[in-house]
Amino acid sequence: MNKDITLVVMAAGMGSRFGGLKQIEPIGKNGEVLLDYSVYDAVKAGFNKVVFVIKRAIEQDFKEVVGKRIEKMVKTEYVFQENDALPEGFTCPADRVKPWGTAHAVLCCREKVHEPFAVINADDYYGKSAFGKIAEFLKNSGGDYCMVGFRLVNTLTENGYVSRGVCETENGELKAVTERTKIQDCKYTEDDGKTWTELAPDTVVSMNLWGFMPDIFDYAAEGFKEFLKEKINVPKSEYFLPTVVSGLIEAGEKKVKVLVAEDKWYGVTYREDKQKVCDAINKMTADGLYEGL
Repeated sequence: MNKDITLVVMAAGMGSRFGGLKQIEPIGKNGEVLLDYSVYDAVKAGFNKVVFVIKRAIEQDFKEVVGKRIEKMVKTEYVFQENDALPEGFTCPADRVKPWGTAHAVLCCREKVHEPFAVINADDYYGKSAFGKIAEFLKNSGGDYCMVGFRLVNTLTENGYVSRGVCETENGELKAVTERTKIQDCKYTEDDGKTWTELAPDTVVSMNLWGFMPDIFDYAAEGFKEFLKEKINVPKSEYFLPTVVSGLIEAGEKKVKVLVAEDKWYGVTYREDKQKVCDAINKMTADGLYEGL
């Protein structure tokens, strides 16, 4: 089925743990960034538009390092996730530095996206099969959502803790997803390391590879108002996509199909991760996986 599907790329994060703008950190031998590989895989899978969510402060650098190459490959648009992009009646606190989170990033795309779409992080490598699975779903979905999950053990770094959405599934559908912000060695802590809870290595986790219909914008907009009423003055509070999705599942509004990628995920969470990712990507390129990139 020939159907328009869009890739939304969340690239407004500040890269605080990495220590810089990891979205535009060169990975490939010719200066390619992780995004080049994700968009390549997405276009091959059938995506025909890309919308980048960025901050105005990095617009020039982002377009120079990433955008000008990708614009040659696929229709490309940009939206800006700024902290003052709030619903009527709300004012951003003067001390707010951190972006409002992944659900807010998606909400910023409302005027640009009117077709089924996938959402990814700019600094994650998901792989060819993941994009193939989600593209097939989006082209044939009757209105429900999906996510491509990865096995926890395939998403860790030896250089520190990571944030993951830990998924509970039943009969191939998502039942709940809980954001764990400090996971290390297949266990997580909620009290800065005083106690740890084990997770099975094959636990399915969300890497923010979601498949949505455009009606997600209405749900996210309503939820964002409720979030702001409660947490607008909490400096590091974030409005997460898994929170929106979990609420829709609990309310019986949506079913979310879980598609599991057995591939290894790659990402640059910490600066020390970079060499390992470079080696893996360059080997795949040498093996002919990214011919013409």
